[in-house]
This record gives sequence, C-alpha cells and structure tokens, in this order.
Amino acid sequence: MTRFAITLEFDGTPFMGLQRQPHGPSVQQCVEEAAKAVTGEEVTLHSAGRTDTGVHALAMRSHFDIGKDITPFRLMEALNAHLRPNPIAVIACEEVDDDWHARFTCLGRRYLYRIANRRAPLTLNLNRAWQVAQDLDAAAMHRAAQALVGNHDFTTFRSVQCQAASPVKTLDLLNVERIGDEVHIHAAARSFLHHQVRSMVGCLALVGMGRWREEQVAEALAARDRQALGLNAPPYGLYFVEATYPEDM
Repeated sequence: MTRFAITLEFDGTPFMGLQRQPHGPSVQQCVEEAAKAVTGEEVTLHSAGRTDTGVHALAMRSHFDIGKDITPFRLMEALNAHLRPNPIAVIACEEVDDDWHARFTCLGRRYLYRIANRRAPLTLNLNRAWQVAQDLDAAAMHRAAQALVGNHDFTTFRSVQCQAASPVKTLDLLNVERIGDEVHIHAAARSFLHHQVRSMVGCLALVGMGRWREEQVAEALAARDRQALGLNAPPYGLYFVEATYPEDM
C-alpha cells in the first residue's frame, strides 16, 4: 500500500461539508468515489480539517492509501478527470511515509474570512463572501480581535454541537484588514473549535458596524457562555487556506 497526500481546492457551495454525511453530498464522498473509479479500490479520505456546508478550501491537505501502482502525477490527473463536473480539484499529489497523517501530523491551520463590504448585490462573489452593506471599521475590528489571541477558553465561540474534548485553544493570529471594498479576517491556530472562526468573525463585524464596543469582544470571551455570542457569521465567506506540517517548518 502507498500513502498519497493530496491538496484539494473546492467550492463548498453544493456540499454538506467536507466530511461524509448521510443526508447529502460531501467533498469526501466525491473524492473517495473518484479514487475508486481510478483504482478499483475502496479508500478512506483523511483531511487536515472539517468544513461546514458552504465553506470553501484553497488548499486542504488530505491523504488515502491505495495498492495500485501509479505515479502521483497520473493519480492527480485521473482523479481530476473523474471529479468533473464537481467543483473540486486536486492541485497537488505526492507519496508520503506510512506514518504521515493529514490530520494528526498537522501542526497548524489557517483560515480566511471574506466580507464584501458594499451595497451593490454580489455577482462574481455570490456565495464566495458575506455581504455587509453597512460601512465597517476594519481598524476597530482588528483592535478588538487582539483580545482573542492567545490561550483561552473559547466556550462563547464554540458551537453547542462541537465535539472537542476541551474549549481551550491557542489562537496564534487574528488579523483584520481592508482590501478595497472587502474586509479580510485571517485566523491561525494549531486547531479550532466547531464554528470558532465564524463566531469570532460575527462578533468582530458587530464592532465594525458600531453595534458593539471594542471591549465587548473581550467581555464575550470572558463570559465563557454561548449566550454571550453576538452573531455567528454565515459559512460561505470562510476559506480553509493552509495546513502546516513538520516538513514545512
């Protein structure tokens, strides 16, 4: 058996998320079915992260094991041929050691959240960004975000359906910047709680709108209570950007 690491780019709009779901299509299902069509083998896809319905990925790292003798380039080309017309692409493929694991070997994960801060309807970016018509103060959002950086109990920003053993996480980075008529929020950590990024973005957006004081983000964190959450941002502005591994350091 050979372990192959692949990097996936996908538009999450038509999927119930990355992980297989009993009630709708998933990215995992599509990739596993494509791999079976190429190799004739049942495979299980393991990935660096999980994504909700509508969440996108620029470079999701995943792996599976197959017995077929095939080069990484031919496997990538064949997978892409069988993945069409699904909005999923394998953008890199390589052989890795048997003890390399897309999830458990991963040292860090990075996300981007895009807010389209304009009044005009979205066309090219429909389902690719969260549209907020009211002017946002990105500088205030960035200042408020710094209260969340570091090691904290993120219960307030955790979905009630989160299965993580502990609400304590270390957030390495949470930056907010304006790029033209978009506001981008960059988040990095070893791992995240379910809905953590979307929940943080929602509260920062309230600060940007002037509906929350900057200090209320820190107050919501300190409350350690989901009821203190101001807003959970929609999924379609969220992108899984990068997974980091020891060989990348």
